Amino acid sequence: MTEISNELGAFLSARRALVTPQQAGIPHLGVRRVPGLRREEVAMLAGVSADYYLRLERGRDRNPSVQVLESIARVLQLDDEHVTYLLKLVADTPRKRRRRPRKETVPAGALKLLGSLVQPAFIEGRYFDILASNSLATALSPGLVEGGNQLRDLFLNPAEQALHPDWEDITECFVANLRQAVGTDIDDPRFIELTGELSLASARFRQLWARHEVRGQRGTPIRLDHPQVGEIILNRERLSIAGADGLMLVVFHPDAGSSNAEKLSLLASVGLHVTGEAAPMVSPASS
Repeated sequence: MTEISNELGAFLSARRALVTPQQAGIPHLGVRRVPGLRREEVAMLAGVSADYYLRLERGRDRNPSVQVLESIARVLQLDDEHVTYLLKLVADTPRKRRRRPRKETVPAGALKLLGSLVQPAFIEGRYFDILASNSLATALSPGLVEGGNQLRDLFLNPAEQALHPDWEDITECFVANLRQAVGTDIDDPRFIELTGELSLASARFRQLWARHEVRGQRGTPIRLDHPQVGEIILNRERLSIAGADGLMLVVFHPDAGSSNAEKLSLLASVGLHVTGEAAPMVSPASS
């Protein structure tokens, strides 16, 4: 079965392949034909029959109890975010099919806030579409312009890839966050369009998507190799926008008084001279 028709089975199979016998406390004897644990080993460790676990992976039983799922989650060594995702896969809630993409609209107040910020900032949608950005954000990365998509740029744009020395870690984080943001709502046309395009064009995306990692993005430092100011490290914060489901305000800010703050100030002044606009300045002491 495909992932769309059997999301639970695809998730269990992918996560099972990531747990080694040693991690599960099983002696590693002989040659194994599969990476990770066998189905019967998961069943044994979870306290269910091998036949029942096989039915779960093949989509023949879509209503396992919470206790069974928690036992399997323990064997597969899932963290809280993965367990939450697993439970949502079998939640008894009707899925609303959408015939047209859901329009994402930025509230007027959020746009005013974005315009007042002196740090690089933008507003992203559920699928990492750039819905609005300020001039310093586009000076930081040309891809951070309204109408762009961060996932498409990260996987398909060599210039954007060169901007990120930690590209492999960043792509892993973005794909895991996409899994969490989408959940079981995989019939959204925008999701189908984006993941279909990336799956066809990027082997890296296919590899990461097949792992079924689920993880939310958190505030973290991000390192960029900028063509104008060299290496710059900025703190990246994602803030939920009240009343706008799935929309995030993303802000990059340097540590106060650091060389990174000086570089960001320089980048702002370069942008001002190039565009001739009153671009917001960032002083070395700002954060």
